Amino acid sequence: MSKFLDRFIVSAFLVTAAAPALAQGDAEAGAAVFKKCQACHMVGPEAANKVGPVLNDVIGRPAASIEGFKYSKAMKAAGEQGIAWTPETLAQYLANPKAFVKGTNMAFAGLKKEEEIANVIVYLSTFSQGAAQQESSAAPAVETVEPAKPAAQVQAAAETQTSAQAEPAKPAAEAAIPAHGVLHLGRAATEDEIAAWDIDIRPDGLGLPEGKGTVADGEVLYTDNCAVCHGDFGEAVDRWPVLAGGHGTLTAERPEKTIGSYWPYLSTVYDYVRRAMPFGGARTLSNDDVYAITAYLLYLNDVVTDEDFELSKENFASVRLPNEANFIDDNRAEEAHNKAGAEPCMSNCKPGPAEVKMRARILDVTPDVADDDDTENLGAGSVD
Repeated sequence: MSKFLDRFIVSAFLVTAAAPALAQGDAEAGAAVFKKCQACHMVGPEAANKVGPVLNDVIGRPAASIEGFKYSKAMKAAGEQGIAWTPETLAQYLANPKAFVKGTNMAFAGLKKEEEIANVIVYLSTFSQGAAQQESSAAPAVETVEPAKPAAQVQAAAETQTSAQAEPAKPAAEAAIPAHGVLHLGRAATEDEIAAWDIDIRPDGLGLPEGKGTVADGEVLYTDNCAVCHGDFGEAVDRWPVLAGGHGTLTAERPEKTIGSYWPYLSTVYDYVRRAMPFGGARTLSNDDVYAITAYLLYLNDVVTDEDFELSKENFASVRLPNEANFIDDNRAEEAHNKAGAEPCMSNCKPGPAEVKMRARILDVTPDVADDDDTENLGAGSVD
């Protein structure tokens, strides 16, 4: 017995119990599933062969039987050995094409949900005249399969359907595609999904969650979660960022940009801690924990001086960081060049020859080495 017939008979026995489920599939849901197939296959009155063969009258059709379509050698062999596309064999094929017909050109990995398989087969049956004969067959007999129709006959039959046998309607998703070619992939996010990601906080406090936390509580949380990288008092460990101090250093050659010396808004502190900290355990802190840690960071930077200070959603917007006034609104859209919508200069934009203003080594962005011959320490520098 050939390997194709052997697999075919085994498959028929395996899916006999599943046949009623296929009959209970939903054609409308199947139309949505079929969108995964539309890149290669077509159905309906206007259907034609694409990368894959047309699927009109696929139910009851022998494998590799569309005239003029170039099938793989494996699929041709399957057809020669008697494989036919019944609901049962389609279910096996759609679940894992390469396992059912080894060597097939079908690149699709398969549908993993039985419900989707059932729905798409019922949908395909609305374009197949042989579906009614196949529906009641639990174990398909290869020798009784209706002979395949050439592609030309399939097209002609679709175009000459009578009013008594209505022309199959196009799937709703296909009919809804507008002229501008939107592919309608994916779906709209649910409110819960949006809420899980929409956690940014504006400087005026919009977006803050309910909660509160004191400086004293924040000290304990900071010690347990933050001090290992940022130091007990925000002074930093190794190359981790300094969080406190740096007052009056912004005009120095090497300014120290901390929450107290540089950051403009407290909302950025809360948002970053809530979104990304502690390192390796992001989103493990409660809203109250983040309020408390933020309060403690204010205390480390002398923005508040009372250990009993409690930061909350209600008083958050009233706290101002020392350097806020030195930040200005981004008004580049109002600049003459941008406002006029002029094309940006892309070549010869600067008059005169290009000049080197400063060397990278002076900027301290390259590793420190004793001299050009010192290769032992090459690559051992740090990032400022």
